[in-house]
Amino acid sequence: MTRETVRAVAEDLAAQGVVGVTVVWVDNNGISRSRTVPVSRLESVAERGIGITPLFAVFDSLDGITFGHDGLGTPSGDIRLVPECDRLVRLYGQPGFAWVPGRQVAADGSPWPYDQRGVLERQVERGERLGLSFLAGYEMEFQLLRPEPGSEQLRPTHEGPSYGPLRMLAVDEFAEQLLRDLGGNGIEVNQFHGEYGPGQYELSIVAADPVTAADHQVLARQTIHAAARAHGLRASFAPLVELGQVGNGWHLHTSVSRAGQNVLSGGSGPGELGPEGAAYLAGLLRDLRAVVAVTAPSLSSLHRRRPGYWSGAYDFWGVENREAALRLVPGSTLVGAGNANIELKPSDASANPHLAIAAVLAAGLGGIEDGLTPPEPVAQDPGTWTEHQRSERGIAALPSTMAEQLDALMSNKRIRTALGEELADAFRAVREADVAWAAERTDAEVLAAHRWLY
Repeated sequence: MTRETVRAVAEDLAAQGVVGVTVVWVDNNGISRSRTVPVSRLESVAERGIGITPLFAVFDSLDGITFGHDGLGTPSGDIRLVPECDRLVRLYGQPGFAWVPGRQVAADGSPWPYDQRGVLERQVERGERLGLSFLAGYEMEFQLLRPEPGSEQLRPTHEGPSYGPLRMLAVDEFAEQLLRDLGGNGIEVNQFHGEYGPGQYELSIVAADPVTAADHQVLARQTIHAAARAHGLRASFAPLVELGQVGNGWHLHTSVSRAGQNVLSGGSGPGELGPEGAAYLAGLLRDLRAVVAVTAPSLSSLHRRRPGYWSGAYDFWGVENREAALRLVPGSTLVGAGNANIELKPSDASANPHLAIAAVLAAGLGGIEDGLTPPEPVAQDPGTWTEHQRSERGIAALPSTMAEQLDALMSNKRIRTALGEELADAFRAVREADVAWAAERTDAEVLAAHRWLY
């Protein structure tokens, strides 16, 4: 936007009763961070940004600051947070405020290597140079809880049959406001329904270009929290809220097109994969262990990822196989071939959405560039097989410890390069800080600490 346009937008917002603009970014833990400025300062902030510490890149999940990354080893320095004003939205659920995603830049305005938004933009540009474009969309699972009468304890809003209308009726007023607010905030919804776990719900967002999809995920999260608060509820997006329960995945769907044609359909491969679509999938499978270190990076993520829970515990793909880490959703006569996509199951709210989509695109593009071919799809649940049967098919469990997960990430040059060496090492340091914090705590204590972070 030009300075004059920003000034006009600010004046219009003020006339509508908006008093503050919240500039938001997401850190390496999947946690939204923000600065709010008076609407009268939007023009200045759009030009000069807001000063923030560079150490947000090495905040861990519990707000500790690690100096385990050499590039950010002191508390000195400053960077600028610049709003992307062309994406500014007046919040329907918080009518006194507007929301806008921010970009982190160096003090002189040059690119900042730890800016997650820029990481995703580079992968989109890489695809464009190859003549490829992408769509991405999220299915967001979360749990709604309400206070027990006369108690500070919270209980699920509904514990009856999964997927039914009674589960929606239990949060009827919340659901009505949420759908209104999402529409007002410019987020198109595919569907909203009661899910499997106690008080669990799922919201599916219409696919968009990758940067918009990441922004919409962050804005949808804000919108859900505000609607929940308005109705005396609290939303938890944690990968696992309680031990023994099903977890909350934020399943990431992507598709890739050339000249307007979805390359995941129209071919002769399994699920009608085309050759480039097959290579894209094969690239995802080749780098899956490193990708998952970015898309499901937290200690809570590791607790969620279990066989038999549709959370993608093993490194294989299947056509419409909900136990598969990579699920091909083919196009069809009814929905159209262009709707074919690949769903990544090991993906959750503890991931920075810009980094998560960037890692997926980097792996898929690597597969296309190298002309990879995927193995045959699996229609069964390998969790019910013997270790020998899985070994025969080249299937292994995805990392179950942070050490395994970080080794997969840091030893993978393709994904590490996509993130950038500085950001990748800061990401490693943050994960190791989380592990150090959790060393003297029980699994239940770790999950409780992650319950309200996202």
